Amino acid sequence: MILRSVASGGADGGEPAAGVERYRQDLDQVVQPAVLRAIEMILDRYFEPITLSALASEVYVSPFHFSRIFAKATGVTPGRFLTAVRLFEAKRLLLTTSLTVSDIVCSVGYSSVGTFTSRFVRAVGMTPTEYREPEVGELLVAHSAYFQRLPSLRSLRAAGSSCASLQSGSGRLTVRLRMPEDAAPATVLVGVFADAVPQSGPVAFGGLAETRSAELTLDGVPEGNWTVIAVADHGAVRQVPSGPAFTVATSAATVAEFEPTTVTMRLRPPSLIDPPIAITLASRQSPAGQRMLAAQRAHLRAVA
Repeated sequence: MILRSVASGGADGGEPAAGVERYRQDLDQVVQPAVLRAIEMILDRYFEPITLSALASEVYVSPFHFSRIFAKATGVTPGRFLTAVRLFEAKRLLLTTSLTVSDIVCSVGYSSVGTFTSRFVRAVGMTPTEYREPEVGELLVAHSAYFQRLPSLRSLRAAGSSCASLQSGSGRLTVRLRMPEDAAPATVLVGVFADAVPQSGPVAFGGLAETRSAELTLDGVPEGNWTVIAVADHGAVRQVPSGPAFTVATSAATVAEFEPTTVTMRLRPPSLIDPPIAITLASRQSPAGQRMLAAQRAHLRAVA
């Protein structure tokens, strides 16, 4: 399974830390086994044609009941989860291999290069070829149950400078970050996104270095309903003797013009039920991508 190339264990790549293992045990008790089994099937067979009926049949429940319990556990439909997995893997292959776009399209479950390219540009804001630019990989933010990556704080600050938009919002968003008790200090990125499972960059973002629980305020956030995603790399500061090496959190936020908004985010280790996310803070965007994204989200503003 290609997506499982990097385990989310301790800093030495060995067994997961005790806190991570406790979280996984709690997850098994809360999430219905049918959902976990379906996600495993998606991760193992995302390159095959997979239908809702096939997933439901695999876990012995009706399609209607399966869709309901899956969305409740993951926050997205089975179809959106499958799309997230396919795009995550396509991005990985674009950045780490010399495979042609045609080969990549076939390997992630699409049958038409044209259809894949159109969907990729619409979701990501650049063509598959443009996604191979070095800057894209250098500023990649990714997290899934089996792979996590966060650029250095220096890179995040540089991205904030280079990606600053000519337009800005007037909202203020304060994010209260709550780390696990056994977590080491971390480099943290907080991004504000238009979608629950973003494929392109944030409308605003900020970062903190060597922090535990803290507050981060983002100014200039556009007015609207947003998804706030926080990712923390606890191994970026020092080797992690115990506790999670990487933690994440997601929260909804409504930002009003000239009014402060506050959200509290409790970070935890990535889990199987998290739709995989890979976005770049690189500002490169094709004309086609600009046209397609214009109606979906505001201009990118970095608050680093």
